[in-house]
Amino acid sequence: MTEMMEAVRLHEFGGPDVLVYEDAPRPAPASDEVLVRVHAASINPPDLYLRDGYRALPPEWRPNATFPLILGTDVSGAVAAVGEDVSEFGIGDEVYAMVRFPDDLMKGSGAYADYVSVPASELAKKPSGIDHLHAAGAPMSALTVWQFLVELGHGFANPFQSLPHAPIPLAGKRVLINGAGGGVGHLAVQIAKWKGADVTAVASGKHETLLRELGANQFIDYTKRSIEDVAQDFDLVMDAVGGANIERFLKVIKPGGALFLVNPLGFSGHEEATKRGIIVSSAQVRSSGAQLGEIGRLLDDGTLRVVIDSEFPLAQASAAHQRATQGSIQGKIVLSAV
Repeated sequence: MTEMMEAVRLHEFGGPDVLVYEDAPRPAPASDEVLVRVHAASINPPDLYLRDGYRALPPEWRPNATFPLILGTDVSGAVAAVGEDVSEFGIGDEVYAMVRFPDDLMKGSGAYADYVSVPASELAKKPSGIDHLHAAGAPMSALTVWQFLVELGHGFANPFQSLPHAPIPLAGKRVLINGAGGGVGHLAVQIAKWKGADVTAVASGKHETLLRELGANQFIDYTKRSIEDVAQDFDLVMDAVGGANIERFLKVIKPGGALFLVNPLGFSGHEEATKRGIIVSSAQVRSSGAQLGEIGRLLDDGTLRVVIDSEFPLAQASAAHQRATQGSIQGKIVLSAV
């Protein structure tokens, strides 16, 4: 008889209301996997894109989904069972992970559930100094920042460009983070500061106090001032927002500087960047238990802090997705599963 659990499943693409909290089969870990009892999960942009059927992509790129599917990549919880080839984790260990990303990008990684099976290579011990909610808020956002700014950590082909992404040294450099109040942005501010950069944070005014607390040396309220009019001579701009007119950042970067794009789709300034001697680069974040181990030490000692925008029970995942569509998010939206 199949063991069951509660999960948030998708039976069709659409808005937040298509998320259904219901019984689902409990996964069984493969030989190299760990079954995690989920205590908390967090919401990331790919969850929203998949729920919507990736309608922003060209039709030939959209997923051919097999329903029902379970969204979510970021989890924190406790080990409930281990595969026969797993020796580094034991039952009861508290762990966190970004699950099978981007491998399950188009079919759901299964984190919005009571249990999820996770490859052992993608797991790390949960930082003991923070709770499951804050640990669940870290993986995708922190790994994105780490792979952009500290170490790529893998040799997979880059889907966005012909060359691998390469972080640049940040000690003593002037760095601007656009979208600094969001999940990726608020961690980018902290990691750039930790690496020795002078950091300028760009966000709406409601985020200023927090971002200065997190280490921003300067703050620009984009709702009141144009970045191009008040900022210049940056060694690196990291844009965590995307959208229209990303090219404007080229005007504030030094010759020989760099523009890192978390979402490069729509960028059309490559010719201008070449003329200015500016490197434009992006990367696809990938699961890594080893890197989460390194990040965990920074979360443990307070060097890194995950900010929670709002918390919802797992059963209210549709309300959490509704919050995500409203914008002006400060940090991460998390789901409590226990």
